[in-house]
Amino acid sequence: MRRVIVYVDGFNLYHALDDLGDDSLKWLCLRRLAESILGPNEELKQVKYFSAYATWMPEAYARHRAYIDALRSEGVKFVAGKFKKKFLKCRKCGAQYQTHEEKETDVNIAIHLVRDTFEDSFDRAIVISADTDMTTAIEMARNINGTKSVDVVAPPGRFGRARSLRPLFALSKGKIRAARLNDEYTLGSGRTVTMPSNYKN
Repeated sequence: MRRVIVYVDGFNLYHALDDLGDDSLKWLCLRRLAESILGPNEELKQVKYFSAYATWMPEAYARHRAYIDALRSEGVKFVAGKFKKKFLKCRKCGAQYQTHEEKETDVNIAIHLVRDTFEDSFDRAIVISADTDMTTAIEMARNINGTKSVDVVAPPGRFGRARSLRPLFALSKGKIRAARLNDEYTLGSGRTVTMPSNYKN
């Protein structure tokens, strides 16, 4: 059996799902999704989810924490990045305003991918992203060891944006819908996490 690790670019996938206009698709089990794209004679060794908490938005932060708790219950590994404050100037009035920019996700994916290649942690890697900033890292991982394959699968509607990454295909809405998380999970502490109301069908 070929060992497979799947690396998920969290915000790249999230924004693709958001563009579909159906919030119920966001309660997505990444383990089930990963299993659905494996080939014959392949086994899923790990799913790594790369994202960051938007701590300044309480409701979104709470939903994201609940989502990550549910993913962890399914055996998904969460790798945290950060948001950095960024100050921009309004082109019309010249006033300065503050926004936030996600940092570290593409770097974290690159580091994990290259390290796992060197450590012989997989036979095949699948990166779910359309972020072309990862092109160099993906090409490097492809060239480190001629016996391993590194493939890219684009989020829904993102195949064109990922063209330089040479994606195999883009995820379909049907495949996303078929890989939903359970409605509720009981965590080790006895606490439960439930699907947010706006993610229900």
